[in-house]
Amino acid sequence: MRKFKQVFLASVLASSMVVTPVFADDVSNLQNSKNAAQSEVNSLQSELQTLIEKMSKLEDDLVSTGQQITQAQDDLTVAEEKEHQQYEDMKKRIKYMYEEGNSTAIETLVSAENFSDLLNKAEYVQNVHSYDRKQLQEYIDTKQQIADLKAQLEEDQANLESMQSDYEAEQTTLSNTLESKKEEVADLDEQLQAAVAAAEAKRQAEEAAKAAKAAESTKSNSTVASTSNSGSQTVGNTTNNNGNNNTTVTPSAPSTPSTPTVTPDTSNNNSSSDNGGSTYGNGSAILSAAAAYLGVPYVWGGTSGSGVDCSGLVYLAHQACGIPITRNSYSQGSGGQAVSDPQPGDVVCYGGHVGIYAGGGQMIHAPQPGEVVCYTSVNYAYHWYRRYW
Repeated sequence: MRKFKQVFLASVLASSMVVTPVFADDVSNLQNSKNAAQSEVNSLQSELQTLIEKMSKLEDDLVSTGQQITQAQDDLTVAEEKEHQQYEDMKKRIKYMYEEGNSTAIETLVSAENFSDLLNKAEYVQNVHSYDRKQLQEYIDTKQQIADLKAQLEEDQANLESMQSDYEAEQTTLSNTLESKKEEVADLDEQLQAAVAAAEAKRQAEEAAKAAKAAESTKSNSTVASTSNSGSQTVGNTTNNNGNNNTTVTPSAPSTPSTPTVTPDTSNNNSSSDNGGSTYGNGSAILSAAAAYLGVPYVWGGTSGSGVDCSGLVYLAHQACGIPITRNSYSQGSGGQAVSDPQPGDVVCYGGHVGIYAGGGQMIHAPQPGEVVCYTSVNYAYHWYRRYW
């Protein structure tokens, strides 16, 4: 009988081991797939971060080049004014000499006291004309140099803007791929949790079934053993022919195994919190300061009423309210405090561009070269908000 019990338990255990490895394989495969996808996410994030750093450096170069172009334009304007003034002065001299004839120069020469004085005065007259021509030529040359520098800077700026467009396109592609991979990781994580839960439920069911069968087998074996040991024993009677007390065996209830807790992977979740201590007054002041630049043309590196770029507008609006903020759009998009319910005055950010939130899904921003500061809808596919007030 003992041999029968051992054989029975072995068969139950063997049947349970047939199913459990199937679930274990599913969980292992899903975990491996999730790990592979997560590795791709990490790689894409690293690649995206490197690209963002390049774009940030490129923006600094564009700002610097824009400032140099602005300075070159100012220098060119000054040089043109000097050239014009010198030209006007020469015209007056020529007109005077024409009206007076050459009498002034002749009188100067005739009034010489001696030959040495004559040579000196002749040289003086020649030097006056030479000086005029030299000065005019210098201003012409200076103007040409400034014009050439401005042309070169504008060419450099065009090349930088082309690189920026390429970087932005690459960033869009990387961001889309990254989001797709994150969704894949989340889906695999759900499947993994479901597989673990199913495997655990199956394991508990199998152990419960084994325990029930073992209890039934134990009960049957006890009955058979009691019957064989005492031919005259009645079921439920605790006295045998020898007068000995038989103890009725009651199987203990199977213990319920603990269920392992599966913790979702939240390492890639982006959390944001609002700045509850902020006041709308500061945000309203920032918005008003930005609105003062409506209609101002977009100028790379600009931080004045003559021209601003996107980060320059955000910088000026905060500076007007005494709020320190960086000049670069990428650092503006990573500074301050993240907020999920934007208020007017918050900074609207997305890859390489920033603006000031105006409320109602609108923002003020400096769009791009050739356009002016204006209102527009916050309708970008991927954007976030930062608060500095």
